[in-house]
Amino acid sequence: MNHSKINGLYVITDPWLCPNETIIDKVAAAIAGGAKIIQYRDKTQSMAVQKKIASQLSQVCHQQGALFIVNDSLELAQYSQADGIHLGKNDSNLSKARACLGKEAIIGISCYDSIERALEMQKLGADYVAFGRFFASQTKPDAPQASLRTLQNSQRHLQIPVVAIGGITPQNGAQLVSAGANSLAVIHAVFGQANIQESAQALSDLFHANKSL
Repeated sequence: MNHSKINGLYVITDPWLCPNETIIDKVAAAIAGGAKIIQYRDKTQSMAVQKKIASQLSQVCHQQGALFIVNDSLELAQYSQADGIHLGKNDSNLSKARACLGKEAIIGISCYDSIERALEMQKLGADYVAFGRFFASQTKPDAPQASLRTLQNSQRHLQIPVVAIGGITPQNGAQLVSAGANSLAVIHAVFGQANIQESAQALSDLFHANKSL
């Protein structure tokens, strides 16, 4: 399984913060700052445009040693030769994604604040689960609140990696890592900052600091 690959900084693209003409450079800067996983997320543009960008991002990620994940679209994940896919509540189901992408693909599932959902998805073969939002989120302000207790419980009940998401910054991320998050997923904390590489580095450093405690 691909469990051990999900760790460290997980950065998600945004069509407004990462317009087409700069997205490749911005993602490269995030990886240079320590991002281990890049997720391409775009609900706005045509599939033809998304295919072109996803293929370029896939190449950049693989050249620089980062994992490339596609949000939601099985077609896009296959076309771009992504390492895997992230599915939310209403996206393609897990078994369909596994059949389509193969046993080596990384499949992540949003579980919000539900250990029960996470356990069910683990049983169905998910490679990681994501909990959140933990803090106020600019991307999904109405997303359900998740608690630190959920992260702590996940360490006792889950054998697969856990990703925390939602309003995470270098200032508040350490408590999530300490509570058991294997990975921190961010958008604005990297792509909304003036210096993308430095911002990614500040978040990546949280993992090194936690290991040295």
